[in-house]
Amino acid sequence: MALSAAPAASQNAASQNVQPTVVELFTSQGCYSCPPAEEFLGELAVEKTLLALEFHVDYWDDLVYGSAGKWKDAFSKRAYTDRQTGYNMRIRKRPNVYTPQMVIDGHLEAVGSRRLAVLSRIRAAEKARGPRLAVDVSVDAESGATVRLAGTGAKPAGVWLVRFLRERRTEVLSGENKGKSLLSRNIVTELRRIGDWRGRDATITVSDFVLKEGEGCAVLVQDDHGPIVGAAPCEMPTS
Repeated sequence: MALSAAPAASQNAASQNVQPTVVELFTSQGCYSCPPAEEFLGELAVEKTLLALEFHVDYWDDLVYGSAGKWKDAFSKRAYTDRQTGYNMRIRKRPNVYTPQMVIDGHLEAVGSRRLAVLSRIRAAEKARGPRLAVDVSVDAESGATVRLAGTGAKPAGVWLVRFLRERRTEVLSGENKGKSLLSRNIVTELRRIGDWRGRDATITVSDFVLKEGEGCAVLVQDDHGPIVGAAPCEMPTS
């Protein structure tokens, strides 16, 4: 797999009928080894065949790093730690978690800073998966988000609406990364279950969903902490 240098504006997978492979990075601003993985995720985020998302876990928030003290990651949430734990129970058969960890399509994992291992898992996920549920997501300031699902299957799955910040720089004042200026991309700020897919075509409308400047969104379709069977970034209206 080669990374392209195409601009982000051209990477609308939904409009090109691309069914992206989902790469989730579990990270923390309090983790010394995480910045290289976050930089790598930023490179993956511009790939039209990938949907790259960054989840900040909370178990680093109370750890004291000598005289540098501790650092509370403003983007961390217990729900994201729970999501990572669920993945590890399914994939690694153990509740232990670590950072940085990348989970690919909900069923493969690798250390997030090990580029060759991550790219190998991405190729393996793309090679192994069967027919993908078609997902189309559009967002309008007046009508909210509309999710269209097309496909059939015997096993139901949850439909999750993801809100994320496209880019944010943070000056870290304490903890393991004290003094560093960290640039993160596609930082998940909300993971909301909006319905269920029950094996047939469906449309789900979320009327109260509004994106602010600098935000993006996506939809994931998966059983709890299981393989992702469909995904797409939101298609934004053209001005």
